[in-house]
Amino acid sequence: MSIVRLLSPLVPILNPKDTISKALDIMDENDFSQLPVVVDENYLGLLKENELMDFDKPELEISESGLLIFKPAISLSSHPYEALRIVNEMNLGVLPVIDGENKYAGSVTKDSLLKYMAEKSGLEAPGGIIVLEMERNNYSLYQIARICENEDVTVINAQIYTTPVGMIEVTLKTNRTALDPLVSSFERHGYAVKEVFGETKDMEDLMGKYNLLMNYLNM
Repeated sequence: MSIVRLLSPLVPILNPKDTISKALDIMDENDFSQLPVVVDENYLGLLKENELMDFDKPELEISESGLLIFKPAISLSSHPYEALRIVNEMNLGVLPVIDGENKYAGSVTKDSLLKYMAEKSGLEAPGGIIVLEMERNNYSLYQIARICENEDVTVINAQIYTTPVGMIEVTLKTNRTALDPLVSSFERHGYAVKEVFGETKDMEDLMGKYNLLMNYLNM
């Protein structure tokens, strides 16, 4: 998917002729703490609200402030995953999008990228989650997927995270909530099951006891 489809029409742009005071007003009115500066379709930089608030000459124009030094951007051909990586690394709420000639095409917001991730990753679909932990050299997505297939479980989404101590955590979103058979299968194959979010035998037993109690109270 192209990043173009996530461009937000709600992000206003600043002109280098705007004063620092005006830029702050525009940020406040539109509820953004970062806004791009654009002139004649050319992207000049991204201004941050906290830097503007610390500036001691609010009547000065942006072009004269010396603040146009922060210029994060992503190209039109980039994937949303890359945009989300930059937003996360740079702690951005707004990320300008430019073409190969530095022409401003628009901006994507952190909120729109997170919404995209939630919708496209399968996180909103029904199912359970299993988190596996393993040594780096024991990681094989093919092997993990085959174990799931043998238990008639479909992996909707897989996320990989390297822990501070160098272990690999694999988070699997599955199409099933009854996960005991899959957990047992992973353990038989030597995988450490770190966390399970779904229906397990313990949860089923607890719900059964709860239902019996409620039936008794309603007698």
